[in-house]
Amino acid sequence: MADASGLLDAGERLDGPELRALQLARLRATLRHAYTNVPFYRAAFDKAGVGPDDCRSLADLARFPFTTKADLRETYPYGMFAVPRERVRRIHASSGTTGRPTVVGYTDGDLSTWADVVARSIRAAGGRPGDTVHVAYGYGLFTGGLGAHYGAERLGCTVVPASGGMTSRQVRLIQDLRPDVIMVTPSYMLTLLDEFERQGVDPRGTSLRVGIFGAEPWTEAMRREIEERFAIDAVDIYGLSEVMGPGVAQECVETKDGLHVHEDHFYPEVVDPITGEVLPDGERGELVFTSLTKEAMPVIRYRTRDLTRLLPGTARVFRRMEKVTGRSDDLVILRGVNLFPTQIEEIVLRTPGVAPHFQLRLTREGRLDALTVRAEARPDATPEVRDAAARAIAAAVKDGIGVSVTVEIVEPESLERSVGKIRRIVDLRPR
Repeated sequence: MADASGLLDAGERLDGPELRALQLARLRATLRHAYTNVPFYRAAFDKAGVGPDDCRSLADLARFPFTTKADLRETYPYGMFAVPRERVRRIHASSGTTGRPTVVGYTDGDLSTWADVVARSIRAAGGRPGDTVHVAYGYGLFTGGLGAHYGAERLGCTVVPASGGMTSRQVRLIQDLRPDVIMVTPSYMLTLLDEFERQGVDPRGTSLRVGIFGAEPWTEAMRREIEERFAIDAVDIYGLSEVMGPGVAQECVETKDGLHVHEDHFYPEVVDPITGEVLPDGERGELVFTSLTKEAMPVIRYRTRDLTRLLPGTARVFRRMEKVTGRSDDLVILRGVNLFPTQIEEIVLRTPGVAPHFQLRLTREGRLDALTVRAEARPDATPEVRDAAARAIAAAVKDGIGVSVTVEIVEPESLERSVGKIRRIVDLRPR
């Protein structure tokens, strides 16, 4: 285990047997807490024929039922809470763009734990007490902004709560306030890079040395582009509001080889997306999380829909999850061919004349589905360069993925964005 900094906390210093013993004790307590205080879990456990005392080993967790986003929506707004409302200190929620939002509550203890794991994440990424952290995640019901904010403060950093949007002002703030670390979605970081260059400012000359990027899948190709154009270390952070928010797992700057799951607070499994069978470490499937220390809203075997695999720890004792490059619900099946948005991203990133911002539009032409790739042009791209880019993307998709698509090169910053993220898939097919 690498410990060059000497800054690892007590949880990160556990050895394997100590970690597993702590996980089992916390898991059994969480199952009892959920069963006793959440009617949904009591009914679900009873229906599955299991109870908290049936969990005698970590492997026994596989006997318990899954929790899905649909379950959270059906119990909206407070049906999954395990403490009285007066103990809840903060509420966050998903955007609810595809239905009811999922509401998450936090006690004082939850907020403190959350700040701890985000502080741990920033430190693993290369941040240190005394650094200035520019937070360009959106604030509000979205967990990104406030999660990053309180974690940076817990670490002992100065926080610039820039939030999202007002890109030209963000560039000015980075120049004037000289932050060491930026926390933002990777797609918005590329928007910032374009704005630096539009203003004639060399992005490699800023004070930034670390970028912590999350809230959407991103590829190694995007990491290389950000690191080369900004001269920083680009590392991945993972989280989701239903489990806690950012800080569930973090990539370490010294290895950049996947995200170490903070297993003393979140127990990971990978399951077959179809059968739900638990897969052994090393096999790719759907990521499932059980919270081990949450008070207001424990989650048992929550199906994230993110596709990854679990690997042994390297820079930390905790297991790593491979970088998420797709979601089971982002899979596009086009005329019998499976594709993920990240496959298109890799093609867009290597195509001259286009920015790394794209959107996939699904339509139906007669009886067949059709896909249009809409990619933003770089500001300096001529009409001839744009035409060549469209042809190159279409050819690369055909050759590399095996399906024909239409490609449209659109104006810079014209694709719909939400909380710094571009909406990757727009399904216009009739229901």
